[in-house]
Amino acid sequence: MLIALIIAFLAALAAPWVHRFLPRNSGGLLAIFPSALFCYFALNITSIAGGERLFTTYPWFPSLGINLSLYLDGLSLLFSLLILGTGVLVLIYSSGYLEGNDHLGRFYAFMLLFMSSMLGLVLADNMITLFVFWELTSLSSYLLIGFDYKRETARKAALQALLVTGAGGLALLVGFLLLGHVGGSLEISELLNRGDVIRAHGLYLPILLLVLAGAFTKSAQFPFHFWLPSAMEAPTPVSAYLHSATMVKAGVYLLARFTPILGGTDAWHYILTAFGAATMLIGAIMAVTQTDLKRLLAYTTVSSLGTLVLLLGLGTTQAAEAAIVYLIVHALYKGSLFLVAGVVDHTTGTRNITELSGLLRLMPAVAAAAVLAALSMAGLPPMLGYLGKELLYEAKLQAPQAAALITGAGLLANIIMVTAAGIFAINPFFGKSPAMPENHHPPPPSLWLCPLILATLGLVLGLFPGVVGRLLVAPAVNALLAESTVIDLGLWHGLNPVLVLSMVTYGAGAALYAGRKKLYLVAARIRWVAAWGPARWYDLVIDGTARLANLQTRFLQSGYLRYYLMTVLGTAFLLVSFSMSSKTGFRWGGGQPEALFHEWVIAVLILAAAFFAATSQSRLATVAALGVVGYGLALIYIFFGAPDLAMTQFCVETLSIILFVLVLYRLPRFSLRSGRRARLRDAVIALGNGGVMTALVLTATSEPVQSRISSFFAENALTQAHGRNVVNVILVDFRALDTLAEITVLAVASLGVYALLRARDKKDR
Repeated sequence: MLIALIIAFLAALAAPWVHRFLPRNSGGLLAIFPSALFCYFALNITSIAGGERLFTTYPWFPSLGINLSLYLDGLSLLFSLLILGTGVLVLIYSSGYLEGNDHLGRFYAFMLLFMSSMLGLVLADNMITLFVFWELTSLSSYLLIGFDYKRETARKAALQALLVTGAGGLALLVGFLLLGHVGGSLEISELLNRGDVIRAHGLYLPILLLVLAGAFTKSAQFPFHFWLPSAMEAPTPVSAYLHSATMVKAGVYLLARFTPILGGTDAWHYILTAFGAATMLIGAIMAVTQTDLKRLLAYTTVSSLGTLVLLLGLGTTQAAEAAIVYLIVHALYKGSLFLVAGVVDHTTGTRNITELSGLLRLMPAVAAAAVLAALSMAGLPPMLGYLGKELLYEAKLQAPQAAALITGAGLLANIIMVTAAGIFAINPFFGKSPAMPENHHPPPPSLWLCPLILATLGLVLGLFPGVVGRLLVAPAVNALLAESTVIDLGLWHGLNPVLVLSMVTYGAGAALYAGRKKLYLVAARIRWVAAWGPARWYDLVIDGTARLANLQTRFLQSGYLRYYLMTVLGTAFLLVSFSMSSKTGFRWGGGQPEALFHEWVIAVLILAAAFFAATSQSRLATVAALGVVGYGLALIYIFFGAPDLAMTQFCVETLSIILFVLVLYRLPRFSLRSGRRARLRDAVIALGNGGVMTALVLTATSEPVQSRISSFFAENALTQAHGRNVVNVILVDFRALDTLAEITVLAVASLGVYALLRARDKKDR
């Protein structure tokens, strides 16, 4: 499994180079990587269905309990197959949809990075490892949504998705750390057996709320659902992939994976069912008021995600079975419908439903894919969507609490979904053929074949539900419930209340479709309500943050270095003085200071040079005086046995003097601009800080030295780090992360300087 992940990330790195050298065939060649990984995971279907589990663990930070642990069971296998299988088709589709795009190689890299991150997320067994991949999905989705970075709306939508999911990710990290503390392990497979202990702990509710915050933001649950329709600014292949099997399903996967650990309580049941039902209804109602194909699909995705969360909140075996089947159903039909929307837009230049009709003659294969996928979305037999809808009703009818209310909400949502499916499949493809733009053209095979494959799979799997139930659904349900269950899927369940609900759904959905024009009129009248929804509050928060930043910038960022130094030095003076006087007090040591004659000479010379630098009116003389101070300190280092530090000081001082002289040479002549009051203020600040630091050093040196750090470094530098220079060993080994951070800061600063120089050169040209 680790090799599979490495191959996936290497494919993302290689994507731009593959496209550069083989631009025509790059999409098909890159699709080979996820295809091979799909075959690898597909080979494990039989063994996983037989009850086997695959584990892989590599120590990462073992002292902290953080390992690169991977775990393959029925749930992670199902998600892996959906991620890779859909990813293959989306890559092939993208080669035709984005043909000729100057940044297509970059797009392939972003897409494969996102695919790899999702694969790592569903395979991760360690919570910190899962969190790393979780954040990688947020970052890579940001790059994908904002791929067309020249459009402001795309940049805004990408930032919105990153902020919302990133905030949830931070909450999730805190929840994971608390969960690891309470459960005694960061390994999910170990926590599965400690659910009773975790649910009985006093921190259970905070852990639950934090984990749900991460899941709800990622899977666009109310009130965080607004970022998902905004993400339609992404290219259509991205929308298809994010909505069908990846980004938005990450939160659903998280809830399913942690059901044995956090589920089974009243808090879990009420929160998930309430927010799931609200999201389900809001998404469905908003969907049928849209005239844009992609936004219609986006809101139906919101509704479907709410349905999945609602089912996971019910906590019954029937609900778990319905959730897994509906997960597969939604991935197939939603991926197909989004790809169809992309073909329509690519061919006609519009996604507006009111402007589309009669496309059947122009693109019959695309119309077939749209009809098959819409049938599955509406839940009509013999599609797999019919089986999913039947299981939804069965699970809701057997809900442990408020079954009638939950079933009623589900019935309303399903009626609207039938209407939405009719709007998508009938309006654009049937009716009179419109006047097409001059540059219209039939779609190439890469565009119509991929949605047709996904839609046909919905039909094929619906005709063989027993195979799907035995090989995919049953292992996933067993993993979700952490217990063995028997799954028996079939299209016909006899005459029962579920069948009656299905008939009502079809009839009411058809009637609502017939009156769809009135829906648009009603939507236009109540559009002001949506204007004050969660998206509006998000905009208010962002605007308020910008105004606060502007206010504090005007207050704190004056642009004058002297004010910044005064603030820092004044704050340090007050804090150190208060701390020393209130806690330990100042101590001056005992006895007379011991120093040799030449040490006294150097000390006096340093003081004289410092005083001269502060009072001189010549810049060059000031630089020379500062050099005397630096070289004097280097001599003191030599006298006290630190030759390597002295050499560093000599080099720094020499380079600093040269740079100062080169810069000061171009400055205007020195002039005294500060008044007497300002100079007096500066003198007080300088004397105060100098006095406090002197007192602090004297107090520190008056204490007996009982440090064990020096002896530790001296004893372990050679044996553990294999270095004889203790200072170098500390920097490179014992403080490696600190040094790495410093190098990173310097590298980023260097890149910024380089970019500024390049920008200036281009401007000069």
